[in-house]
Amino acid sequence: MRRRRLRMSLYAGVLFTVLGLLAWVTGQPFIFPSLGPSAFILAFEGRSAQTAPRRVIGSHFIGSLAGLVAYLLVANGVILTDSFAPFSPAGLRLAASGVLSIALTSFAMFETDTVHAPACATTLIVSLGLLSTPVKAATIVVSVVILVVSHRIALGSVDWVGVRFPSQS
Repeated sequence: MRRRRLRMSLYAGVLFTVLGLLAWVTGQPFIFPSLGPSAFILAFEGRSAQTAPRRVIGSHFIGSLAGLVAYLLVANGVILTDSFAPFSPAGLRLAASGVLSIALTSFAMFETDTVHAPACATTLIVSLGLLSTPVKAATIVVSVVILVVSHRIALGSVDWVGVRFPSQS
């Protein structure tokens, strides 16, 4: 059991390696906080329904889009890393953007059967002004696609690395 946990932990890191190198080479945000939980789920759930490409990619696409819409409508130009005085209009706009993005993302994931909790972090990353341009939102989705494709390629190589994933449910 411990050996499996170690292999899965290392595998989660391997999934991130391609994206880390891509971020380093391009200077673009190909790694971001909500991608870590997605890598964890892919590594530890293997072939389960939780790792279906449609679910993982679709949810982050929804989160990126909902976050971008919320940010552009409510908090455009405000960034979470700024300091705000209590009760400031900028702070209120940012908080409202986050609330709206979570509501939109949750609703859209349920409606499209693409529920994947890390996408709620993605929507906050975008709606709070951290990666809130169309190009950066698109980079998020491309990163998720690369992560899922890397995982799918690895699934074809599992016998070579000696990793056993749960079967698709």
